[in-house]
Amino acid sequence: MAQTPTAAFSVRTRVRMHNEPGMLGRLTTAIGATGANIVGLEGFEVKTEYLEEDIIINCASVSHQEEVRQVLQGLDGIDVLEWEDRTFKMHEGGKVEVLPLAPVADADDLSMAYTPGVARVCMDIAKDPERSHELTIRRNTVAIVSDGTAVLGLGDIGPYAAMPVMEGKALLFKHFAGVDAFPICVKTSSVDEIVDLVIKLEPTFGGINLEDIKAPEAFEVEERLVEALDIPVFHDDQHGTAIVTLAALDNALKLVDKKPADVKVVVAGVGAAGVAVSKILMGAGITNIIGVDRVGCVYDGREGLNSSKQWFAENTNHDGQQGTVSDAIRGADVFIGLSGPDLITVEDVQSMASSPIVFAMANPDPEIRPELIKDIAAVIATGRSDFPNQINNVLAFPGVFRGAFDAGARRITENMKVAAAHAIAGVVGDELRPDFIIPSVFDTRVVSAVAEASRVAAIADGVCRPL
Repeated sequence: MAQTPTAAFSVRTRVRMHNEPGMLGRLTTAIGATGANIVGLEGFEVKTEYLEEDIIINCASVSHQEEVRQVLQGLDGIDVLEWEDRTFKMHEGGKVEVLPLAPVADADDLSMAYTPGVARVCMDIAKDPERSHELTIRRNTVAIVSDGTAVLGLGDIGPYAAMPVMEGKALLFKHFAGVDAFPICVKTSSVDEIVDLVIKLEPTFGGINLEDIKAPEAFEVEERLVEALDIPVFHDDQHGTAIVTLAALDNALKLVDKKPADVKVVVAGVGAAGVAVSKILMGAGITNIIGVDRVGCVYDGREGLNSSKQWFAENTNHDGQQGTVSDAIRGADVFIGLSGPDLITVEDVQSMASSPIVFAMANPDPEIRPELIKDIAAVIATGRSDFPNQINNVLAFPGVFRGAFDAGARRITENMKVAAAHAIAGVVGDELRPDFIIPSVFDTRVVSAVAEASRVAAIADGVCRPL
């Protein structure tokens, strides 16, 4: 089945065509015949014998982009003047920059912002380091720390290749919640070195967002930093994913009229995200959870389990089921995919319980294409923005940190995470339906709802410094 065109493979092309009737129609028809989608016509300019046009085209893959390009170059009377991959263009030079908050328009401004006036502020912080949370960027700044060992659906691509993702994270922090964030990609995968580095960076930042660090190292990094630091530490791959998954599942279960205590859930992928999702689901009352990794079902007694998978085995799959994902999914009410593309089949979904819920969240390609099961599953969610019900961490992490900063929280608690999940689910309200179990990331109500819920929970948990 052909894949759906998406902005991720969007191109801008500028073409010159003969100025005669029907030329634009020929052009658009040829593009449509390839399966690509024209989403914008810009820069229309008539130049006597010919006209020039900028066209924005969504494609489905790099090879699809090239197919469209070849078709355009083969049309009589049309010349391709420019061809630009819009995603790569957006990333040129990075996606974030540092901007000043204070003016330096004259000598007085300079004397206050820098020497000699800055010395007064420095000495005030020297007497009371807590004042750094009021008088420096720590008040509103997060370090996004990654070693690039578990990036999106790409795996271990290293710190250089991970930087565009971390920049994107910083962009989202600022855009959605007004939180300043900076990417810190480190050239080491040693737990000791990462922990030591972040501890040394702590005077600069008010919070730490760990990102794309492989399991089980991710768990140890987080645990040690939470213990060592007096600022919020949040591993988004674990807790952001868990928060949004719980929010979506809360609403999905309402639609199919099933109770958390009664459902069987299969979690594909028992890495950082899979373990965290399972933990938050257990806290919500779901007891029948089976995890599946590359080897098969995770169960107590299976050889070769690392420490996090051993914990998982001891706390899930109480019947000790063994076998493949196809064995595990039979009779399940919910499938949650946090693994890789094309993991399950249509037959697997057909073998699930009535009104199955399928969260195929692998990015960029899900465990099963939604088009294949749209008439089988009662509710479908993915991690992609071009399908309904996107399970996207951006629904959680900006608001969670906004709430933590607003409360002066020293850490992010389990109550804050659960409160954030309920807040996200609550935004949907009476609009709940199979293709709308989770709000859009662009819904302006989300960040404020999550921030307020997180702030209140932090205060209730007593983890806040005096403001």
